[in-house]
Amino acid sequence: MKPLVVKIDPLKIDPEKIKEAVAVIKRGGLVAFPTETVYGLGADALNAEAVAGIFSSKKRPLDDPLIVHISQKEDLGRLALEVPDKARRLIEKFWPGPLTVVLKKTSIVPDIVTTGLDTVAIRMPSNPIALKLIELAGTPVAAPSANLFGKPSPTSAGHVVFDIGSQLDMIIDGGDTDIGIESTVVAFRADEVTVLRPGGVTVEEIEEVIGKVDICPIDVGPDNCPGKYPQHYSPNAKVILIEKEPTQVEEVKIKADDLKKKGYKAGIMCCRENVSFYDGYDTKILGPKGVAKVCASRLFRVFREFDIESYDVIIAEGIEEKGIGLAVMNRIRKASATV
Repeated sequence: MKPLVVKIDPLKIDPEKIKEAVAVIKRGGLVAFPTETVYGLGADALNAEAVAGIFSSKKRPLDDPLIVHISQKEDLGRLALEVPDKARRLIEKFWPGPLTVVLKKTSIVPDIVTTGLDTVAIRMPSNPIALKLIELAGTPVAAPSANLFGKPSPTSAGHVVFDIGSQLDMIIDGGDTDIGIESTVVAFRADEVTVLRPGGVTVEEIEEVIGKVDICPIDVGPDNCPGKYPQHYSPNAKVILIEKEPTQVEEVKIKADDLKKKGYKAGIMCCRENVSFYDGYDTKILGPKGVAKVCASRLFRVFREFDIESYDVIIAEGIEEKGIGLAVMNRIRKASATV
């Protein structure tokens, strides 16, 4: 089945085109749409049968909970039993935006959305197309990334078409996403706050609002966190992460030479400033050193470029784990299963 792909300008939304997508959601269908982070695969979060379609189309394990998206803060009360003070402060600061809060759920949230847990992950995206779709649908929308489970998340409509287009009723093409990696997921217990997954809102930004928070180790895989598996976001090529400063460049070259001798097609994902050191090697630029936002926006696209060119191995340079750099390194580590 070929999906209906509809282009919508996020700065000038055509209401008739949005209504087409709303009709799909209301009848229990699947719509891929852009958010500020990555493209989401949306279904009516209160329709268990529709949500089941998300899991089957993505080949997503039934024990990996989904994020529920809302269009206004007032909708939070329909889904969450209570909102702790620190959660409310973060919501006031970062919604709409790339922050997901995990809270005790109400009975209207189907168990399939939360994989049987008593908590639900909720966020309010800032992308105007996403907000209008959810608003006009009149229901919360469950939406993980619109890709095959475990693969790099899609940052363009073309990525969605390539990955799972035949499984969907409609794809809204709203252009490339801005942030390029998923939302930050935060959980609350008593007075403790834990970042379960780093993402578009940085740990530093969170701590400016509520003080010190814990960061869940990458290899723990908390049950209540979407994308909880240790290996995730992986391209077809094997990813090898090398972050041995100050000898990183030499270590990368040694690994590339070794792989070439063994007959593998290996490429190097590096910072822009290091390209000149890899003359004679196949390279792709992640972004400028020290500009983690650019690296985040390009990461999944670069992974996909290596796959299109049939590389066997991607040797990835590490970047500094400050700001959104923490989230970038989280994704690279999970892609390589280097924990």
